[in-house]
Amino acid sequence: MTAGEQPAGRSAHNPPRDPERRRMYVLDTNVLLHDPTALFRFKENDIFLPMAVIEELDHAKKGTSEVARSARQVSRFLDGLIGESDLTALRDGLALPAPGEGAGLVSPSGKLYLQTELFDGALPQDLPGSVPDNTIIAIALTMVGHYTDQEIVLVSKDINLRIKARMLGLVAEDYYSDQVLDDVDLLYSGVAPLPPDVWERQGANLEVWQANGHTFYALPNLPEDMPVFPNLCLYGDEDSGIEVIVREDPKRKFVLQQVTDYRNTKHAVWGIMARNREQNFALNMLMDPDISFVTLLGTAGTGKTLLALAAGLAQTMEHKLYREIIVTRETIPVGEDIGFLPGSEEEKMTPWMGALLDNLEVLTVSEEGGEWGRAVTNDMLSHRIKIRSLNFMRGRTFLDRYVIIDEAQNLSAKQMKTLITRAGNGTKIVCLGNIAQIDTPYLSATTSGLTYVVDRFKTWSGAGHIILARGERSPLADFAAANL
Repeated sequence: MTAGEQPAGRSAHNPPRDPERRRMYVLDTNVLLHDPTALFRFKENDIFLPMAVIEELDHAKKGTSEVARSARQVSRFLDGLIGESDLTALRDGLALPAPGEGAGLVSPSGKLYLQTELFDGALPQDLPGSVPDNTIIAIALTMVGHYTDQEIVLVSKDINLRIKARMLGLVAEDYYSDQVLDDVDLLYSGVAPLPPDVWERQGANLEVWQANGHTFYALPNLPEDMPVFPNLCLYGDEDSGIEVIVREDPKRKFVLQQVTDYRNTKHAVWGIMARNREQNFALNMLMDPDISFVTLLGTAGTGKTLLALAAGLAQTMEHKLYREIIVTRETIPVGEDIGFLPGSEEEKMTPWMGALLDNLEVLTVSEEGGEWGRAVTNDMLSHRIKIRSLNFMRGRTFLDRYVIIDEAQNLSAKQMKTLITRAGNGTKIVCLGNIAQIDTPYLSATTSGLTYVVDRFKTWSGAGHIILARGERSPLADFAAANL
């Protein structure tokens, strides 16, 4: 999907789009910083880069942040495309490789144009030309008159820039190539009801057996429209109360495994029991060593952090499956930033881990041993739970670790890839987040890295996903979430 494939809002001054006209996209700097490969994602259409964009890339290249790395990568792409081209070749446009062809293979489709002359665009007095965004708008306005055979489209992740452009009669669009879904309501939920006639369909072909303390069902006859993904959680009607999870079996077409009931006291995980169906499914995935990647989505108070931490403690301290728990998250303040924090990496991260510490208080409440017993427990847990910053994750390898990525909705697809590829043998990664509460600029519910991994991992047998729908924090929190 390219930016050109999405409908754009138009000013009253602009005529409807002519599908026969080629498009030329004027890219804002934030598009390239967000996705350095955007240069190659506009198919047969042309791309124009103003001088102001090159200047902003130059300012952004310094440092070790993800933005600086993206700026340097874009510069390398441009340098490779330009090569030994002279001014005449730049004015004629540089041939762009198609996506997937690599920088050395040329596609006969779109071209890249760089600003090689001064453009005098008339801007309202309220828009000073010294501002880079306004300079880009002025250039796009001038190009509308110069390139009459093409439709000029300004592409930016900046909403206000798009608003200003449309007010001046320009066609302006968001960058859509990184959009995972057209609508967040289409996101895979990980839970679905069983068809009401599913058992009657099987007849004498239904196979039932028990193994490792679980009951399994092999169902050869299923409705054609029934979605089937590995580790999809299915539930029956209230009368049957059955809850099962889809398992892959090369010898059979469709196998369901009855889940463990973690609402029962005897199956409590580090003293925590599931309070609803979704939490029960979540604990089954978190406690399954064969599922090495779990994503839990849900609003505040649905129990994401508590369930993930309880399962991690049980498997690390009791079952000895993992050597330690590693917790990390993106550090984005809700209010004003409080500045630099003193101490080591873990001490600097502590203020951002309030949710972790709150849940640890719940998990370490014990009447045995009194204050001394609680102090010993807390000291023991502090040696098994490590708080780490995202800034130092590149190049690391986690072996036999239980990794919790909190507030994962604030990570881009590229950051998620960087984190998940740190996993070595025996490591489990749990991503927690609420895509309705994104604090990162230029990310939305459909472009978040959390949405990206949910969609990409749903067909893998080693991954599980659940959307926790019901809040269990307190009646007050539930009422506030629903009415405020």
